Amino acid sequence: MTIGIVLLPQRLHWTLPKLSTLEQSDRWTNLMPLITWQLWLARDIVKDNPLPWQKTDLKLTPGRVAQSMGGILAVIHTPAIPPKPRGKSSGWKPEQTRKRRINYPIVKNR
Repeated sequence: MTIGIVLLPQRLHWTLPKLSTLEQSDRWTNLMPLITWQLWLARDIVKDNPLPWQKTDLKLTPGRVAQSMGGILAVIHTPAIPPKPRGKSSGWKPEQTRKRRINYPIVKNR
């Protein structure tokens, strides 16, 4: 059981970011227990989605719940507004004259 406790910070990427200031590190350290708590609360509503080499598990770990959070995020969607369709471009205006591109001769070394 102690191995699971030691590997938990690495699995949940607690040690991943290389932050430059002490304040950033403190904020990241304050966020990690909240994220772990959120994963613990979500374990009852998430469906186990094991990778091909993993066995199905009845008791989901926080890392396994994080692996399956994509299903929850797909159901609740995003708070962002969907993009508006813009239609076909109007293209060149009829009164606008177009100039041909200037072709410069190729310079060859002899």
